[in-house]
Amino acid sequence: MQAKETRRLMKTARMLLIAVLLATVLGCANLTATQQRVLSGSAIGATAGIGAAALFGGPIVVGAVTGAAAGAVGGIVIDQIEKSH
Repeated sequence: MQAKETRRLMKTARMLLIAVLLATVLGCANLTATQQRVLSGSAIGATAGIGAAALFGGPIVVGAVTGAAAGAVGGIVIDQIEKSH
């Protein structure tokens, strides 16, 4: 991979990470516990997906979307577990 493309990918990854973190911080006001868990799971998943895509050379956006979807499902599962106790 060329240095210019690597810098572009890293810049894109940083911008996505900042956007996810900002959305998480700003979006948590007045949410139910379920909504908070889903949002937190999505943010964590998106961050992990971006990291995995950057590490393995895949498309950053695909990593972010896939990770966010998996994190949202994880948040729902955790919420259901918490409610059952």
